[in-house]
Amino acid sequence: MSTHPDAANRKNLPGLPRRRRQVLGAVLMLAFALLAACPVAAREPTMAQAYAAYARKDFEEAGQLLMPLAAQGIADAQALLGFLYEYGKGVPQNFVLAGEWYGCAAEQGQATAQYFLGLLYDKGRGVPRDVVLSQKWLILAAARATRAERDTYTRMRDAVATKMSTAQRARAQDLAAGWVPGPPLPHPLP
Repeated sequence: MSTHPDAANRKNLPGLPRRRRQVLGAVLMLAFALLAACPVAAREPTMAQAYAAYARKDFEEAGQLLMPLAAQGIADAQALLGFLYEYGKGVPQNFVLAGEWYGCAAEQGQATAQYFLGLLYDKGRGVPRDVVLSQKWLILAAARATRAERDTYTRMRDAVATKMSTAQRARAQDLAAGWVPGPPLPHPLP
C-alpha cells in the first residue's frame, strides 16, 4: 500500500497530473503565441519602461515611451517629458513644450512639475516671466514635496520670495491657497 497522501486520488482519477501538465503546457504555448503575434508597437508603454529607459540614459526611448502616456494625461509622464524638453534630452530642447507639459502635470498636483514650472516662470523660459506665478507653483511644490525634495524646493521658494514685494508675496500665497488639483489634462502631441 502506498503511503503518499494523494494515492487514493490517483487511483480514482488516473492520469490527472499528466492532464494538468498537458493543459498547463497548452495554456503557456497559447500565451507565448499571442505575445509573439502582438506587434511591439501595439503594446502599451508603461511608466516603469520609461523610467528604466531614462535610468539607462536612453533619453530618446524614454521620450518615445512617455509621449503616449503623457498624452493620456498621466501626470508623472507629463512631468518627465517636460524635463526632457527643458533640457533637450532625447527630444529637441523646447522651453515652450516643457512649460506646457509641466503645466499639465502641475495642475494635477505633481510636485516636481510644480517646482520646475515655478522655475520656468521665474526665468521666463517658455512662459512669460512672472514672479507671482513662480512663487505660487513653488509654494505648492514645497508643500507637496517628498522629504528628499523638500529642502531644495523650500530654498528655491524662499529665494524667489526675496525678489518680490509684500503685495506680490501675498498674491502668490492667495493663489496657492485657492488652488485645487484638477483632472488629468491631456496635451495634444506636437
